[in-house]
Amino acid sequence: MRPVPCSSDMDFGQSNLFGYVEDLQELTIIERPVRRSLKTPEEIERLTVDEELNDIERALYLLSSGQDVQGTSMVANLPVLMRQNPAETLRRVLPKIREVLHVAGVEMQLTAAVSFLTVLQDESVSIHTYSHSFLHIILQNLEHRDAGVSNAWLETLLAVIEALPKETIRHEILNPLISKAQISQTLQSRLVSCKIMGKLANKFEAHIVKREILPLVKSLCQDVEYEVRTCMCRQLEHIAQGIGTELTKTVVLPELVELARDEGSGVRLAAFETLVNLLDMFDSDDRRQTVLPLVKSFCEKSFKADESILVSLSFHLGKLCNGLYGIFTPEQHLRFLEFYKKLCTLGLQQENGHNDNQLQLQTLEQEKKYISVRKNCAYNFPVAKLLNSGVYTIQKELVTLLQDESLEVLDALVGHLPEILELMINGGESSGSESKLLSIPDLIPALTTAEQRAAASLKWRTHEKLLQKYACLPQIISSDQIYYRFLHRMLTIILTNNVLPVQKAAARTLCVYLRYNRKQEQRHEVIQKLIEQLGQGKSYWNRLRFLDTCEFIMELFSKSFFCKYFFLPVLELTHDPVANVRIKLCYLLPKVKSTLKIPTDKHLLQQLELCIRKLLCQEKDKDVLTIVKRTVLELDRMDISLDAFQKRFYENDLLDQEKERQEHLLLEMEQLEKEKQQNEGRSANVNDKIFEKKRRDNKASSVLTKSMTLSSSGSSSGTSTGKEDKKSKLVRSQSFSTQALHPKYSNIDKCSNKSSATGYTSSLSGMGKGCMLSFSDDSFRTRSTGNSGNATFSTSSSLIASRNSFNSADQKNNGNKESQSRKMSIKNRKSNS
Repeated sequence: MRPVPCSSDMDFGQSNLFGYVEDLQELTIIERPVRRSLKTPEEIERLTVDEELNDIERALYLLSSGQDVQGTSMVANLPVLMRQNPAETLRRVLPKIREVLHVAGVEMQLTAAVSFLTVLQDESVSIHTYSHSFLHIILQNLEHRDAGVSNAWLETLLAVIEALPKETIRHEILNPLISKAQISQTLQSRLVSCKIMGKLANKFEAHIVKREILPLVKSLCQDVEYEVRTCMCRQLEHIAQGIGTELTKTVVLPELVELARDEGSGVRLAAFETLVNLLDMFDSDDRRQTVLPLVKSFCEKSFKADESILVSLSFHLGKLCNGLYGIFTPEQHLRFLEFYKKLCTLGLQQENGHNDNQLQLQTLEQEKKYISVRKNCAYNFPVAKLLNSGVYTIQKELVTLLQDESLEVLDALVGHLPEILELMINGGESSGSESKLLSIPDLIPALTTAEQRAAASLKWRTHEKLLQKYACLPQIISSDQIYYRFLHRMLTIILTNNVLPVQKAAARTLCVYLRYNRKQEQRHEVIQKLIEQLGQGKSYWNRLRFLDTCEFIMELFSKSFFCKYFFLPVLELTHDPVANVRIKLCYLLPKVKSTLKIPTDKHLLQQLELCIRKLLCQEKDKDVLTIVKRTVLELDRMDISLDAFQKRFYENDLLDQEKERQEHLLLEMEQLEKEKQQNEGRSANVNDKIFEKKRRDNKASSVLTKSMTLSSSGSSSGTSTGKEDKKSKLVRSQSFSTQALHPKYSNIDKCSNKSSATGYTSSLSGMGKGCMLSFSDDSFRTRSTGNSGNATFSTSSSLIASRNSFNSADQKNNGNKESQSRKMSIKNRKSNS
């Protein structure tokens, strides 16, 4: 239909008028099926059922004279009738259903198969009664001409076999199965027989299976139809589990070897997959002599065959590597590794141009199969742990899979990303991660590319899972690399992404990065950004995310850390103009209160109580006020932990103490690293001085030797020149040694100035007893840390004292060296004179 123009543009000419009439006719045609779907009075009369009939009578009436939809409804209601009146249902309704099923359509057949299975699961009748009443109906409909109906009844039969006694199975199922599996029967009958035999193998003893079932299995494995051979091949796994290891080796394995060389690709694929699934049942000799050559041949021919074989091969790659581990020779190991590398890049354009196989345009179906292969390679990548120290050989493949354009590949890799990265970095050894990182220079760009590609897509669940897994990076790469490449990206996602689960995942990962950051200046900068851009952000959505972030902070950090940096900014949101923010804050207040310790945080408790009183008195929103009152009751019931350990809080206190110990350890490590760098700088200065002294002494000796050969006047002038040179060099070396100490103090001054400018007055090395937070509300007072503040920075202050002692010692050493150099210069004068 054409769009109807607006009234100002309408043309009522004859040609256009006919066009509008055609449109109206089309609308009339569309409405006709609606009118025809209405029921006539006669049809309504036929569909009407007498209300005085009971359930059994109504079921019989609808199955006999009702329409198909009514009969199907009664068949679906069979489990209810069996629970209400099983005797009458079995005597009157079930025979009628058996009669109707002979001429029933597909929908009623499928409904009956499900209803029969439901009756079995409900255990409405005994298994003996069920097999007597229902089993024959199931067996009669197994060979239905519709494949879907046949499979539905087959699934019901396989479930029934699990509950039937052995004698019933032998007489009712196994004995008829012998004739149904013959070559003279229909294709559908033989396919059904294959699946039933796979189920029966686990119901009888091994000698019965060997005598009565295995001959049929061999016959069906050599059937003339490839569908039957494929179906029987896939059942060999179940048969092998039923007959045990010995019979599997002598009977099943030869059949699999023959089927693996079948002319049908589907048969070969089924044989390969069954071999992989049965690897645990073969000994090392069978794996080396029989299975390994088949796998090798299969891999070599896979690229020449259908791509679906490559999909299956890549999917079972993990099982195959684990099953054949320790059997590969070095040459076979290398060849199989190259095969895996080739699969990882299957379908991708090479860097130096197009492949010979890619000269023709790939079809969409081929591209889907190639993506499936690469996805399976990513899923099986954790098998790299079998390479041990040789895992570096597939580092390039890891980077390639991370940068794959298909998010399916990335999604398959993300699930095991932490263990993969740890494996690639450590290389199967216990060495440090930062030294190993140098061997994978493209890893960090690949990780950032993967995150950006996931963020740009519509698959937010993949993005969320990726961000969750990136929380492992502090164990993989250095703190500085995380800070400059990932931490700020997490903050950007929180501020700009529109998907709540993604924002929460980024917030938690950011808190993990903050938890393991090793530089106090960087930590203060991140905390400041969280408070300013989230807690004090213009968007209420950002302020809500700030509360989520604070919840993660309470989970990952110690109580003292949260109270020091986030307690008061959280309480400031009680004055938020948006009701949803205040509501979320009220739900969070019990957790906030649980971070307090008495008497250290008594003043914070008073601030909390003051904020709650203001909410009770000043809150005008009814919903918020209701939640505030409920929160007040919950807060009154809460017990606050003390500074000393208590039995009821023992486990939580131990965990919090461990968190606080780790936080102090980070401060100590940072201080030790600074001192180490300073000591290295001092040692470098000392080495320079020693080298300068040696050079000066050598030059002085050469001048003295030269002065002995010159005239007396020339000698005196040369001596005075040497003295001036020595004095100037000595002054320069002393000034250089004093200047080497200045950058340390200048850095501290910069850090303190920076932290005070951001609203936090905190001495980075513990030069104060508290951390001051300033807010616009006068009710928020400065928090003095008291005892906890002294405990927090005791180590830092001791380190500063030791550093000052080092400085005084250096000054003494410099003074001693200066006096020694003067003595040497006096001796040189005397010797010259």
